[in-house]
Amino acid sequence: MPAYLSRLSKFVCETRLEDLQPSTLQAAKSVVLDTIGAMLAGSSLPENGKLAQLAAKTGGSGLATLLGQPGSAPAVFATLSNATAGVSLEMDEGNRHGGGHAAIHVVPAALAIAEEQGVGGKRFLESVIAGYEVTSRIGTGTAVKKTVHSHGTWGTIGSAVATAKLLGFNETQTTTAINLAASMSPANTWTPCLEGATIRNLYPGRSGFQGIMAAQLADCGYTGLEDGPSDIYENILGDGFDTAAVVEGLGERGEYRIQRNYFKLHACCLYNHPVLDCVQTLLAREKFAPGDVAGIKVEAPALATTMVDPEPPNMLAAKFSLPYAVATAVVHNSTDITAYYPDRLQDPETLALAHLVEITTDPKMDLRRYDYPAANVAISLKDGRTLNESVTAHHGDTQNPASQEELEGKFHFLAQGVLGETDAARVVETVSHLESLSDIRNLTRLMKGN
Repeated sequence: MPAYLSRLSKFVCETRLEDLQPSTLQAAKSVVLDTIGAMLAGSSLPENGKLAQLAAKTGGSGLATLLGQPGSAPAVFATLSNATAGVSLEMDEGNRHGGGHAAIHVVPAALAIAEEQGVGGKRFLESVIAGYEVTSRIGTGTAVKKTVHSHGTWGTIGSAVATAKLLGFNETQTTTAINLAASMSPANTWTPCLEGATIRNLYPGRSGFQGIMAAQLADCGYTGLEDGPSDIYENILGDGFDTAAVVEGLGERGEYRIQRNYFKLHACCLYNHPVLDCVQTLLAREKFAPGDVAGIKVEAPALATTMVDPEPPNMLAAKFSLPYAVATAVVHNSTDITAYYPDRLQDPETLALAHLVEITTDPKMDLRRYDYPAANVAISLKDGRTLNESVTAHHGDTQNPASQEELEGKFHFLAQGVLGETDAARVVETVSHLESLSDIRNLTRLMKGN
């Protein structure tokens, strides 16, 4: 067994809530609440409602809640539905250190398996923290190919780890689940995001489905490669896989990856966030109007130069369009989920301004760095002035954190339309003492739709 896999599996098996710092526990609860909010909001989209119905019909009776929906299903099908809903509005958290969105590949599976097992909040949180850590670290070790989208890739391992933890796997069994999950990793590109093809939203749903299956296949006696992650991430999904980087500092400093994440306060791709923070700062400081703008220059990491369509055809494509995101922020002073609704996409003033946005790249910019700007914005005004702003860590990142009040406000904004004000408040209160919950179903029963 490769040494790094042995260390990961030992870490998973030994993760105990009583050994963790209060800050780790609070971070985990904030991530759980944020991910639940994203899943609930996404459940209201018509295609996700139909997917939930399909999950219930195909899977048959089960104990796992279809969030925001009236039915239930076996864990593997509930995870397919819930994780897909959770990414659909681009409000799920992520991790710059690991590249990608760890929680949406861990929390849905952990929640569904915890329901099936009838376990309490403590074991659920342990599985989330362990799964998140492994997912982020596998991402850190991967030099991902430029065309590969991280949604649904190494996240399959996160779902498998959370499931293994809840099923009480030992170290050998956990390693088998990791290796099986690696070989079941979906391969996905950025193209669906840019075109707005909503098959992209299935990436974490499919990944969670496969991750649960990987752990269950291990329990059936199936065997994996000796080193599944290296096989896939070295040869197919990545241009290299650094096993030493995966376990560097693992469990040594008392700080976990779930504490080093970012939360989304803009409803769009992460690459837009530092840019939008720059724009919002300039709007607040200079008080200019859209008609005052002569041009906008944005300097961003290289990947952002693919996100340049000024007239995105649909909601998902708009979330991956830097010109649209900048323009709608200036015109409507809004970057929440309403800014990307279909009725906004044909706004003439927004589209005219989007055509004035120029995107360039700085090869030194990298969202895994915190020692160099992630975005520079220069807004030229018709009166001859040029307004400049730079951002390294966007608001919501651990290095520029959102307050607990902001995170709870985000949850209420996302969840109230699905649950109503009273049940949304009850979810927030229940998550606040999640570690003492005797049965996770005391939380999930609050999140059914009508």
